[in-house]
Amino acid sequence: MGSLLQGDPSTTPAIAEADCTPLARRVGPYEVLSRLPGARVRFIALTAGAYRTDNRQLTLIADEPLSAVPHPEIIMVPGGFGTRELMTPNPLLDWIRTAHATSQWTTSVCTGSLLLGAAGVLKGLEATSHWASLDQLADLGARPTLRRVVEQGKVITAAGVSSGIDMALTLAARIAGDDVAQAIQLGIEYDPQPPFKAGSPETAPPHIVARLRERLRERLAAGS
Repeated sequence: MGSLLQGDPSTTPAIAEADCTPLARRVGPYEVLSRLPGARVRFIALTAGAYRTDNRQLTLIADEPLSAVPHPEIIMVPGGFGTRELMTPNPLLDWIRTAHATSQWTTSVCTGSLLLGAAGVLKGLEATSHWASLDQLADLGARPTLRRVVEQGKVITAAGVSSGIDMALTLAARIAGDDVAQAIQLGIEYDPQPPFKAGSPETAPPHIVARLRERLRERLAAGS
């Protein structure tokens, strides 16, 4: 795999942290983007420090504040229940808006797209999000779609948690070519073969979809 991953595109992906976002939404894309030749992935947040995942069982450290990385080549905004508290004007949305003006790529996973929308990035664009939050994109000026990964110029949005890997591989191909992206995919042995065809509301059994919708409503109502 070595020869396929040589070169130096000198990319700086910045993953913006928020409290209460699942680990896989950050780490899946990180596993791909960190393998790009010359890449330096930086985990940043409003303030440097520890940020808990949505189940409060894992902690990720943001090494730097947003102000330390004003112009990353790649922006990646993860999602999760913590995004709801960040939909109104705040420094994170200001940073996204400013960084997007000079970024080469602006991306999101899951409800991270709601933050892109709240920052004004998605106006008039097709975009995706977690299926349970998809309708909120229209309120933010986007055109919602259930597609797993949506490319609109330099903006790439991904659906729920696992689609972040698909998005990152798509981005890797755009930056470094298909051979490099395929080498990364093979290196992480990303060959999903789930035991159930229940990864989308269109394919999951209706009673499972209804049950999960109700659980998500209850969780949002509880503010956790």
